[in-house]
Amino acid sequence: MAGAIASRMSFSSLKRKQPKTFTVRIATMDAEMEFSCEVKWKGKDLFDLVCRTLGLRETWFFGLQYTIKDTVAWLKMDKKVLDHDVPTEEPKTFHFLAKFYPENAEEELVQEITQHLFFLQVKKQILDEKIFCPPEASVLLASYAVQAKYGDYDPNVHKRGFLAQEELLPKRVINLYQMTPEMWEERITAWYAEHRGRARDEAEMEYLKIAQDLEMYGVNYFAIRNKKGTELLLGVDALGLHIYDPDNRLTPKISFPWNEIRNISYSDKEFTIKPLDKKIDVFKFNSSKLRVNKLILQLCIGNHDLFMRRRKADSLEVQQMKAQAREEKARKQMERQCLAREKQMREEAERTRDELERRLMQLKEEATMANEALMRSEETADLLAEKAQITEEEAKLLAQKAAEAEQEMQRIKATAIRTEEEKRLMEQKVLEAEMLALKMAEESERRAKEADQLKQDLQEARESERRAKQKLLEITSKSSYTSMNSSTTALHTDLPSYNLISESLSFDFKDTDMKRLSMEIEKEKVEYMERSKHLQEQLNELKTEIEALKLKERETALDILHNENSSRGNSKHNTIKKPQAQGRRPICI
Repeated sequence: MAGAIASRMSFSSLKRKQPKTFTVRIATMDAEMEFSCEVKWKGKDLFDLVCRTLGLRETWFFGLQYTIKDTVAWLKMDKKVLDHDVPTEEPKTFHFLAKFYPENAEEELVQEITQHLFFLQVKKQILDEKIFCPPEASVLLASYAVQAKYGDYDPNVHKRGFLAQEELLPKRVINLYQMTPEMWEERITAWYAEHRGRARDEAEMEYLKIAQDLEMYGVNYFAIRNKKGTELLLGVDALGLHIYDPDNRLTPKISFPWNEIRNISYSDKEFTIKPLDKKIDVFKFNSSKLRVNKLILQLCIGNHDLFMRRRKADSLEVQQMKAQAREEKARKQMERQCLAREKQMREEAERTRDELERRLMQLKEEATMANEALMRSEETADLLAEKAQITEEEAKLLAQKAAEAEQEMQRIKATAIRTEEEKRLMEQKVLEAEMLALKMAEESERRAKEADQLKQDLQEARESERRAKQKLLEITSKSSYTSMNSSTTALHTDLPSYNLISESLSFDFKDTDMKRLSMEIEKEKVEYMERSKHLQEQLNELKTEIEALKLKERETALDILHNENSSRGNSKHNTIKKPQAQGRRPICI
């Protein structure tokens, strides 16, 4: 009895100790995940779980975003998930997105998963027109997106219309030109074909390297008012703070680089930026909501920390990740080279096989023609033999008739009548019989010659038949030998592929290999500079080509501003690089 009560108490205590949970849905750019979280979990617990699930180590770029009252907010790491102002219904949805952007994607993004997530997010922002992208750059970016998805261009596989269902260009770009979808596809495919040999991660990185130079890349915009009540836009990005006119999000009126800002603070809705140089006036502005000020401060702190971190030596964790990334890149490069060699060998083997098959077909055709010629020769020989037999019989018949005529002549001579008249008649008959016999003899002789000629023709036909049979025998034996060579060649071409793969799997990185890889990387940099120049020329060429098809009346304000900035050479980058001597005067915005 006591044991039963103890067991019930133990079961009840276990039941009470079970933690309460709630369901969370995490949406990335290409997938959705659901987790069961404990009520006591903080934002960091959930964030770490998502990063572990994705295999992501470069966590400092990302965050969990949610929307509250039409305002974007980010989950705080040190605050309980349920203490945030999130909807009560389950599952509670958060978006796993890049919160901070790198200055140089190629140098800072180490993991392939990090590059992929940035690629998907930036691509969506360009297509949704949250990042302005000029038409010629849109076509180039689309070609890299196609390379990342489809791999190398193959005209036999990627036929006309294969991009019909793909969303590759912003609608603004499509509407700006009198061009059909087929015309856009033709121009995208022309560049896509030039990216042959690039792996998915390389194509995505090329996409990011081009996108990071766009004016609106990585900028978070907020509506603000200055002390005079003038409406402005505040832009926060990896380089600093930027002040824009509401109608011009491309070129800032003034910029504050992170290394020239001493302090950022807010009180209620008023935000204050204190420059490092005390001679420059403090810049103050007001935002619409307190929640927006908190978000601005979060982004400022995060971007400033990353800005300073980039200018210091890499941490041990980053150094390890970069070393692993270099080794992984070298390994993949070796594998790609092995696969390329294997592919080349297979293509050569296929070409050899096709050539042998073509030769075999040719030999078969020759054998068929020789067989037909042999059959014709046999038919001709049979006809000549039959004709010779008929001629021989005719000659025998003529010889028999000649003998009968000779007998008739002898009989006539023996029975000649005594009278002169009869004698004359007999002589005449004898003469006629002699002439007939002579004619018969000539005819018989001619027929005999014909028979001899036919026998000779028959002999030649049989000789021709023998030669045709000999040639057919040679062709048959040659075809067998060719087939054996073809199978042997295919066997030999298949064997090295396994050795190559096994070699790549057991590849051991040595110092000499890494030095050689470093030299190859330097060489690639030089080649990249040359390709960049070539790329700029291609962009200008495409811009000139499609300029005639542009509908000027459909140009947006950003299109016009971009064209003006391009002609003047203005951008957010050279706004930051302007001498700060200009900024030593009081700031009037």
